[in-house]
Amino acid sequence: MNKHSGQFAEPVAASFDISGMTCGSCVARVEKAIRAVPGVADVSVNLATERASVQGAAASEAVIAAVRKAGYEADAAKGPDNASPARASAPAAWWPVALAALFSTPLAAPMFVQFLGGDWALPGWLQWLLATPVQFWLGARFYRAGWKALRAGSGNMDLLVAIGTSAAYALSVYLLLRGGAHDAAHLYFESSAVVITLVLLGKWLEARAKGQTVEAIRALEGLRPTEAIVRRGGVDTAIAPAALQVGDLLVVRPGARVAADGRVVEGRSHLDESLLTGESLPQAREPGARVTGGAVNGEGLLLVEVTAVGAATMLARIIRQVENAQAVKAPVQRLVDRVSAVFVPAVLLLSVLVCLAWGLATGDWEAALLNAVAVQVIACPCALGLATPTAIMVGTGAAARHGILIRDAEALERAHAIDTVVFDKTGTLTVGRPQVVAVEGADMALVVLLAGAVQQHSEHPLAHAVMAHARQRGLDVPAAANARALAGRGVQAEVDGATVYLGNARLIEELGGDLAPLRAAASRHEADGRTVSLLARGIPGAVEVLGLLAFGDQIKEGARDAVARLKAIGVTPMLLTGDNPGAARVAASELGIERYIAQALPAQKADAVRAAMAGGATVAMVGDGINDAPALAAADVGIAMAGGTDVAMHTAGITLMRGDPRLVADAIDISHRTWRKIRQNLGWAFVYNLVGIPLAASGQLNPMLAGAAMALSSVSVVANALLLRRWRPAVSHSAGLVPALDSTGEEKMLELTVEGMSCGHCVGRVTKTVQALDANAKVEIDLATKKVRIDSKADVERIAAAIDEAGYPVTARA
Repeated sequence: MNKHSGQFAEPVAASFDISGMTCGSCVARVEKAIRAVPGVADVSVNLATERASVQGAAASEAVIAAVRKAGYEADAAKGPDNASPARASAPAAWWPVALAALFSTPLAAPMFVQFLGGDWALPGWLQWLLATPVQFWLGARFYRAGWKALRAGSGNMDLLVAIGTSAAYALSVYLLLRGGAHDAAHLYFESSAVVITLVLLGKWLEARAKGQTVEAIRALEGLRPTEAIVRRGGVDTAIAPAALQVGDLLVVRPGARVAADGRVVEGRSHLDESLLTGESLPQAREPGARVTGGAVNGEGLLLVEVTAVGAATMLARIIRQVENAQAVKAPVQRLVDRVSAVFVPAVLLLSVLVCLAWGLATGDWEAALLNAVAVQVIACPCALGLATPTAIMVGTGAAARHGILIRDAEALERAHAIDTVVFDKTGTLTVGRPQVVAVEGADMALVVLLAGAVQQHSEHPLAHAVMAHARQRGLDVPAAANARALAGRGVQAEVDGATVYLGNARLIEELGGDLAPLRAAASRHEADGRTVSLLARGIPGAVEVLGLLAFGDQIKEGARDAVARLKAIGVTPMLLTGDNPGAARVAASELGIERYIAQALPAQKADAVRAAMAGGATVAMVGDGINDAPALAAADVGIAMAGGTDVAMHTAGITLMRGDPRLVADAIDISHRTWRKIRQNLGWAFVYNLVGIPLAASGQLNPMLAGAAMALSSVSVVANALLLRRWRPAVSHSAGLVPALDSTGEEKMLELTVEGMSCGHCVGRVTKTVQALDANAKVEIDLATKKVRIDSKADVERIAAAIDEAGYPVTARA
């Protein structure tokens, strides 16, 4: 069962920034300390983000005090709720690593000389002089953190490093004092210094890599404009976005970012919403259309009435959902944390046993101590602590960049195992509004013309469908007079001096019209679940039946591809709808779905999902309406279309930021890839310890190599997770993209490399330049790569010349 419920992406009551954690044992200790605070219902600590998410009624001061008592620093986190940027990690300091390497290199050099057959060593006093600042100055962080852990009655990676390197350093000082200042034989200063250097290097590389894992949130936060222009009393004034109020009239100039969610009241333009929805092409916006804060305006000036500000905006909710997804632990991570909690004490005990065993068995207590140090260094559980959260952070971030918002790690972990996807029909696989799908009659154009004339002033959904169909066919609808509704039967109006009727079979029969020629066609359409309207025209002494229009809900663009892709990856699609059996059968047949259930009420939809799960399937439910909410909650993974109701999005574990059903297969794909990275990382971390500890205990791995291996393990885990940043959806989902044709009639998409673009204003100018040549041109611009993809029938040379003339040099074409 999917346990998600309540507010959209807000399962976390409070967040705290934690500093000083270095490994999985630290995570376990911080969680234990916070969990002991009265009022805490649950807590999750993420090593990669260094953040604790706390649920419950506990006071923030009590949580912070508990963390500090455990030996760490804590502060209340700031995030998108109050529209302030999330904590930006300071760049990792490189100079301690450089200084440690500078001091340690001369100490390690003699070892390489001996490896090459030479015999050279530094004087003992010089080794001591070089090793001491590394041990007690540059390595002081390990002593401080280790002491805090010891006071809290626990252990961590820092304690292992501090004890191990101190033992090697102390042994070397003892041997130096016993043998004299110039006796360089059998000193182990290089072991302690090089281990600290390598650990510092590993932590520096790890910190740099971890910084890249939160780039998705940084990119989203970068969408917040620094100022907003409002029109009050006819005067345009620049104010801070935080000062905006619902109902304000926002002035959005070309190239500027929309400062808040709203509705267009004046103007037409194209908005780039790629970072919000993953839609690569700018989207047309006109009066009445909704706009989302953070989108970049293209070529036109817009006046927007603000409908949501601050934490209520879509951008703030997206950031909140991504942050929460990265903060909540996957179930597998909880097991890893329990292992890490007992790992450090077990390693300390093992190192003591190794030291005693070697010393008693061989009498060589120096070798015994070094082997014990190697065990302590190589067994640090850093990689274990980072394996899962880094993969989840990068995976959810990559998904968010392409319009897939994953609520939490549990949804991500479950999604990889999905083998059945249950789709709602209306609004999910179909457009969700009636359209004219068939016209029957001797003169079909006349049927559409007269039907449009009768319906042109009506607000009925079928009337809108008739008018849209007439526009698509390029027909000019004639004027009508005396239009009136005929309750329960249809409508009538006077057109060109004749009375025209549009309605059901009952109306035509009452008028005495002959339905025989159209009865078979009407029955066929009705059997397919379509609504049929018959058109008749009054003639002297009779009524002439001219034809019929069949209304239905058209299949969405990409819906067939979505179903085909799911089948290709071994996922069984299923259709679940409240519509009639005919409509369900036709839709399922067109989409290639073998199993469907029609006329299902909300509770019956949930029951159908539970029945599929009871049969052993891992089920995802995809829907967009209030009536889908029970089924979304019942499924293993609920997937909501963002174009639907808030209730659906509140209930789902995954939200698709645009209504493209092909994103369902992409969501499963990114979860597969993320889960694979988690398995790879955990496998590497466990194998590393399983192989490394016996090698160190048997004397096959000296402390320096152990330190290098430990650093490599942590860095490799983070680097492997970062490979997920390269993930892209399997196919382009650019709605409305019609490739241009070259002179041979082949499809062609123009791609230019354009220099000089640096902001949304540049995007707007280049877009406007291209569309001045071809008003229907589609322009897609990626500022990072300087690529401009253009779908236009205009001449390539003219486009390139126009962009050059606008001040943006075209340097390459494809």
